[in-house]
Amino acid sequence: MTPARRQLLLLVALVLIIVAIVVWRSSPGTVGGGAAAPAAGGAQTSRQNNPVGDVNLESLEHRGDAEATPSRDLFRFESKRVASAAPAPRQPVNPLPVDPAPPVPTGPPPPPPIPLRYIGYLDQPGEVPRVAVLSDGRGNVFNGKEGDIIEGRYRVLRIGTDSADLIYVDGRGRQTIRLSGQ
Repeated sequence: MTPARRQLLLLVALVLIIVAIVVWRSSPGTVGGGAAAPAAGGAQTSRQNNPVGDVNLESLEHRGDAEATPSRDLFRFESKRVASAAPAPRQPVNPLPVDPAPPVPTGPPPPPPIPLRYIGYLDQPGEVPRVAVLSDGRGNVFNGKEGDIIEGRYRVLRIGTDSADLIYVDGRGRQTIRLSGQ
């Protein structure tokens, strides 16, 4: 490459860089917003080039008048409310002390649930009654016919194909235990 051609390429590159800088500085979206130094017009020229308007700080101050309170609810669709006169001050009300009602006795608490599981039944042909097979979950298995007492605490009332009815020996707490198969 000859020295004259090299100088010509450097000159073209320099001109492109200068044009790019001028275009970048004069675009309104840049941080500089215009020329680096104000022109002879001073503040007049910078206001014309500046797209941001003047800030009216007085309008940002809090006003204590009625304009500061909203006159409608922005989240409801209804007509504009009319401001009413200030309500009269309320007299403090001294309520009479109210004695709470005594608790109503609900009776004895219900018995705890029967912890047995109905795991199956034995059914023999003939007049032999059906026998329920019950487990307590700890490895103990109990067998009983209708009317038998199991574990000294529970009486078998009814044995069905999918459930068994048991009751405490003293006659309280009847429960239906579903067939679990385990």
